[in-house]
Amino acid sequence: MEATDERSVVHVVYQPMKKTREGGFRATLFVFGLMGLDNIGFVANMVSLVLYFMNVMHFSISGSANTTTNYLGTVFLLTLLGGLISDSYMSRLNTCLLFGGIELLGYLLLIIQSHYSELQPEACGKYSCVGGTKALLFYASIFFAALGGGGVRGSVPALGADQFDQDDPKQSKHIASFFNWLLFSITVGACIGVTVIVWVNTNRGWYSGFIISMVCSFIGFCLVSLGKPCYRVRIPGESVLLRVLQVLVVTIKNMKVELPQNSRDLYEIDDPESNSGRERIKHSYQFRILDKAAVLPEGTIPKKWKVCTVTQVEEVKILTRMLPILLSTTLMNTCLAQLQTFSIQQGALMDTKLGKFNVPAASIPVIPLVFMSVLIPLYEILLVPVVRKFTGHPNGITHLQRVGVGLILSAISMGLAGIIELKRKNEFVQNNKRISLFWLSYHFAVFGIADMFTLVGLMEFFYSEAPLRMRSLSTSFSFLSLSIGYYLSSIFVEIINSVTGKLSSNNMGWLEELDMNKNHLELFYWFLAILSVLNFGNYIFWANWYKYKKDVPVDKQRLFDQSFSDASISFVAKQQEDVVSSSNRN
Repeated sequence: MEATDERSVVHVVYQPMKKTREGGFRATLFVFGLMGLDNIGFVANMVSLVLYFMNVMHFSISGSANTTTNYLGTVFLLTLLGGLISDSYMSRLNTCLLFGGIELLGYLLLIIQSHYSELQPEACGKYSCVGGTKALLFYASIFFAALGGGGVRGSVPALGADQFDQDDPKQSKHIASFFNWLLFSITVGACIGVTVIVWVNTNRGWYSGFIISMVCSFIGFCLVSLGKPCYRVRIPGESVLLRVLQVLVVTIKNMKVELPQNSRDLYEIDDPESNSGRERIKHSYQFRILDKAAVLPEGTIPKKWKVCTVTQVEEVKILTRMLPILLSTTLMNTCLAQLQTFSIQQGALMDTKLGKFNVPAASIPVIPLVFMSVLIPLYEILLVPVVRKFTGHPNGITHLQRVGVGLILSAISMGLAGIIELKRKNEFVQNNKRISLFWLSYHFAVFGIADMFTLVGLMEFFYSEAPLRMRSLSTSFSFLSLSIGYYLSSIFVEIINSVTGKLSSNNMGWLEELDMNKNHLELFYWFLAILSVLNFGNYIFWANWYKYKKDVPVDKQRLFDQSFSDASISFVAKQQEDVVSSSNRN
């Protein structure tokens, strides 16, 4: 059943390009500049805030670890808000700048509290020592930093990817390259952050590091603003969440309605004049129950909240198909959380000397970042063209294959982490010797390579598979995976302490002692390694089950009818042109 409802049609998705310089890699250079500059401070905070929480705000070891993972979980959860706003209400650029201002406010509050000792709590030997107005200032600062940082990351990747037309074969193949170079720019900024900013935090005071971070981010937001004339701009559409909610509500309303035998009788808008500016998704047979939302009883006028189009239903189906992939990657990010919390605390108890120079423990992530800085260009320039010849895939391997490689490497990383922690503890307890900080580089390097495969693979997967209206929101799913992983880390720490505390003679859990040398961090790492292997098997199942958007079985009859209709329209238009041309000649 096809009809026309002008109120439901989005006629223009992108503003027409007025100049040939709009879009393309030239426009993405401004995006790369922002992400490089903003991640100088952002990544430095990711790896060092656990020490700020422990040494300045006087949280306990597990308290500082959990506060860090909760903060980072909130950052990446809020990427959904940035994605939602840039899809539905504001342009990607304006969304980025709005949340950029909020992030700068968070930095300002962090600078104030870290500079004035009277605004910092006294050590109390408890899980948390902050309270009163000090707690208000503390939580306000990290909330604004999380809200701003999350919103920026929810809008910027889609802003860059929008500079390429996915419907143009020559441009669509550049989207994968864009995400590779986006990660490269993030990595370069992160390298500066975990060396320069972390050193400043350690030797010149935390407030100095926060000031440098704020200045770098401010310059980045100015830079991305300067690129406005070069951007291919997407016009915001109707609320993404409302479109999804409409499908769910109408499905429930129509639960007792029988589906028509022929799916051609499902409601869809037939508006040939707007087809060039509106994505129309063909009907598929997965999750048939959602098709009830597209059933329009005879004699009923189509209205919102009464019936949904097939395209709208298919958008929800696509998001539903993505969820198992999203959930299968969260455990890897739980492993990542350990490298930014417990591994940094390990490093503080190791020999940090490199010649005459003392390396801050929080700078050890520079090793995997250097690996990534070298490997990403090699992967993009050398490996992809070679693998492409064997697989025939334009990106070498599929998005989901790339994610799978990262998942198995993360399991190996956790296994190595447990071995290294056991060696560190035995040397310290039995021989009173501190092993070198650079022993941590083994599992950090393996995880860095894993992250290179998984993060880019997820971002490209969610962007490419998402409906046009939902690309920022969908790209944010890769960060949502990070968010769930960080929250899951806090839950695991609490559960592990609770369960193992009941089994130990001193009622202290594996990670509960204030002295890390009395803890059993190596067992926790191996626990995560085993879970990661089991999760990889789970991922393989869902990756094989998933059908890419172009591979989803479609209603062939509807496809034939639409093709016939389009051909008829083209034929009539051609006949009209011939008549007009003949009249002009006469």
